[in-house]
Amino acid sequence: MAPTSILVIEDDDIVARTIERVLRGNDFQVTIARSGVEGLQIARRIPPELVILDVVMPGMDGYTVCREMRADPLLQEVPILFLTAKSKDEDKIIGFKAGADDYLGKPFNIDELLLRIHAILRRARRNASSDLKSNLLGSSQITPVATHTITVFGFTLNTRSFELTSDSIGTIRLTPVQFDLLYHLMSHPGEIFSPTRLLDEVWDYPTDAGSPDLVRVHIKNLRERIEEDPRNPTFIKTVAGYGYTIQNDTPA
Repeated sequence: MAPTSILVIEDDDIVARTIERVLRGNDFQVTIARSGVEGLQIARRIPPELVILDVVMPGMDGYTVCREMRADPLLQEVPILFLTAKSKDEDKIIGFKAGADDYLGKPFNIDELLLRIHAILRRARRNASSDLKSNLLGSSQITPVATHTITVFGFTLNTRSFELTSDSIGTIRLTPVQFDLLYHLMSHPGEIFSPTRLLDEVWDYPTDAGSPDLVRVHIKNLRERIEEDPRNPTFIKTVAGYGYTIQNDTPA
C-alpha cells in the first residue's frame, strides 16, 4: 500500500522541515509548498490525502487557500488541518467557515499533531467508504431498506449529498466535519452530549486529547449557518453544565 500523501503549505522553513521530518518518520509521503499559490498548484496536479495549512503567508493567506480548495471539484473533499499561530476563537471560526476540518495552534505538540492527522484520515476514509456503498446501492436494482435521510424538528439531513434542508434555510451543503457532527446529534435527538464525548465519538480523539474549544467553535459555526437566531438557538440547544443536544420537539 502506498503511503498516505500529505501536502504541507507553510512558509516558515524551520516549521516546514520539522513537520516534514516528523511525518516522514511516521511513514507519510510529504510535499512542502512555500506559499498558498504554490500549494494550490501542487494540489491540483496531484491531489493529496490531507493538507496541513498555515494561515499567515505572503500573498494568498491560508483562509483563501482553503476557500479555493472547497470551491474546486477536484479538491473539495480533501481534508484540511490548519496549523497556525492565529488561534483565537474568531480565527478558528473563520477557518471552519472556510471549510477546515480541524484547527491546531502554534506552538504545537508533535504527538497531538499526529493524533489529529490520524483521526482526520480515519474520518475521511470512513466517509469515502460510505459514499462508495451509497453509489453501489444507487446503481443496482436492489432497493435499500434503510433511508438516506434523517428528519428532526423540521430539518432533513441527506446522508448521500451531505445537504441539510429546512423551510428556514432552504438547502445547504455541509462540510465533512459539520456533517459528521450534525449526523451524530440528529441520530440521537434529545440525548445530551458533552464536548469530551463528542471529541471521542465524532472526532475520534482518545480521552483527554483535543480541546473542547474545537467542539464549541464548530457548534457556533453550525448555528450561524442553520439557526434563524444563532444567539438564541432552537435546534442545537446548549444544556448548561452538560453539553449539547438536538431539539426533539415537534415544531408548532
